[in-house]
Amino acid sequence: MHYLISIVGLIVVLLLAYVASNNKKKIKYRPVIVMIVLQIVLGLLLLKTSIGEFLIGGFADSFAKLLEYANEGTNFVFGGIANEGAHTFFLFVLMPIVFMSAIIGILQHYKILPFIIKYIGLVLSKINGMGKLESYNAVAAAIVGQNEVFISVKNQIGFLPKHRLYTLCASAMSTVSMSIVGSYMTMLEPRYVVAALVLNLFGGFIIASIINPYEVKPEEDIIEVQEGEKQTFFEMLGEYIMDGFKVAIVVGVMLVGFVGLIALINGIFSGVFGISFQGVLGYVFAPIAFVMGVPWHEAVNAGSIMATKLVANEFVAMLDFVEVKDGLSDRTTAIVSVFLISFANFGSIGTIVGAVKGLNEKQGNVVARFGLKLLYGATLVSVLSAIIIGIVF
Repeated sequence: MHYLISIVGLIVVLLLAYVASNNKKKIKYRPVIVMIVLQIVLGLLLLKTSIGEFLIGGFADSFAKLLEYANEGTNFVFGGIANEGAHTFFLFVLMPIVFMSAIIGILQHYKILPFIIKYIGLVLSKINGMGKLESYNAVAAAIVGQNEVFISVKNQIGFLPKHRLYTLCASAMSTVSMSIVGSYMTMLEPRYVVAALVLNLFGGFIIASIINPYEVKPEEDIIEVQEGEKQTFFEMLGEYIMDGFKVAIVVGVMLVGFVGLIALINGIFSGVFGISFQGVLGYVFAPIAFVMGVPWHEAVNAGSIMATKLVANEFVAMLDFVEVKDGLSDRTTAIVSVFLISFANFGSIGTIVGAVKGLNEKQGNVVARFGLKLLYGATLVSVLSAIIIGIVF
């Protein structure tokens, strides 16, 4: 029965994307079908085979070891602040972002990441039927982050038409930065984090191909990656470490504000209506959770977590999810976990607009005008990835 519900959910997501399409006549259905099949195959490979178990295990073990190294630095600076045996969110979830940012900086400095990003992007462009720039951007966003990726293509930002700019921004919002993947793994099962990274990459292409279809002429299909000013190793390292610290602080401050505001709103709703604000959102989002494959008796709880992620951010939602997931089935845990792994929330609209506007004022205003449609598409990507997990689970 759950397979039938997941198939219905898949059709609903594609229809919702179709309704919002800029040009229904230009939709290329063959690449869409191929990528959906590829998502299912990759989902099965990652979650249902010994090969997938080995790959995810290796990936998770690598990040676990990196987090151990990161905690050495954290303990050296902050040792004694946390209670013995306590798991302080800021110290053990956010601070590792600094270390991970340094690792990414080193890989960037020695041209390892640019090489990987470029050629994976070229391969993907053969599958998705989109431009090489769009494919490059999607891979780059998943590694360097939704803001930094625009810097790497800043020479082309000012010349991109609206439709191509939408796809680049949609890719950035539909994925997550590799620098914070380790932090997610402290709250969610690593196999679901890895699966979401892969599925969101193709899901972004699928939804963008339907909502925003277009043809790229060969003369327009070029990638000009901005190298940036040449830096010494230690200049680069210092810059990336500070960038990682800024991200950790920003996430921490956002959590202080969002968690506090949600608690306030919950208190008001509970006092006036006898039900929390998140409880109300749970009922609103329950049908969506159900078509994703969540059993109906768990749909309200799942819907509440999903709504929290949309109106706040994924970290706030994960904190809530950690508290309730022991009471949820394995199937619901898998579906909701994958849904949470993306930057699809209202705050990301401002973040992406600011990143583009910082490079080109005019194009930043263009992005601002399609901000809500950007969030709509990125949310559909999250729902699609969760449905695929529901099918293969």
